[in-house]
Amino acid sequence: MKQGAQGSAATGIPQVSEAGVPRVPPQGRAAGVGAGVGAGDERARGAGASAPAARGEHTHSEQPIPRPRPVVQRASVRGQILDALRTALVAGELIPGAVYSAPALGERFGVSATPVREAMQQLALEGAVEVVPNRGFRVVERGARELAELAEVRALIEVPVMLRLARTVPAERWAELRPLAEATVRAASTGCRATYAETDRTFHRAVLSLCGNEQLVQIADDLHRRAQWPLVSAVLPSGRGPADLIADAAEHVALLDALIAGELDVVRALVGEHFAG
Repeated sequence: MKQGAQGSAATGIPQVSEAGVPRVPPQGRAAGVGAGVGAGDERARGAGASAPAARGEHTHSEQPIPRPRPVVQRASVRGQILDALRTALVAGELIPGAVYSAPALGERFGVSATPVREAMQQLALEGAVEVVPNRGFRVVERGARELAELAEVRALIEVPVMLRLARTVPAERWAELRPLAEATVRAASTGCRATYAETDRTFHRAVLSLCGNEQLVQIADDLHRRAQWPLVSAVLPSGRGPADLIADAAEHVALLDALIAGELDVVRALVGEHFAG
């Protein structure tokens, strides 16, 4: 039984130590003879045939495989910084027109400049900031006209979907979204624009996700996020005070009540008013 557990060189079965770890046969005579290689094979090798490389070695024709970079950890830091920058942007902590450097922001968040720079480059792709060579990133200055244009585009996408869903989604599915609508009310009552912005987008995503079109949900969410960026006004960077947030959140609850009751005319009026506001 012990001999069977260790294996036999004559049968080509790799030897196993008492600990159960396979033993690599030594090179040279044992590798050629003990492994059952015939004389003809040895002559073929002498004629120029290449011997197989031992486990763990590279042949002359192979290139070493580089070790993978720890991209998961780096992406995690970048994602956290991106979320933090978006929150600061909506809260008005990043002032429109001001220039911020990656090293300064990195010191603020307690990280190196690299993940900050990568996160700001993502915000640049989204249109929230613009690159200033040798200086950093400038927060884009936006006016009421751009905000109105975003609201118009959002309405063109979301209103028809919501009206279609109002005719097809059963009342019990709408009732499942009530906690999300009530969360927007609580967030609005705090007066924190960043907190309300997140709950607002969460509610709208949940409504639109009922259509089953992930591409539409993503596009609508991107437009919604852009609509929450600060305006030029230094007094009220977001352009909306606590009273406006509370009124906006109340429309979520009223809309959900109308959807549950199946009142299509009320839904149509509320949706139009919601985006117009």
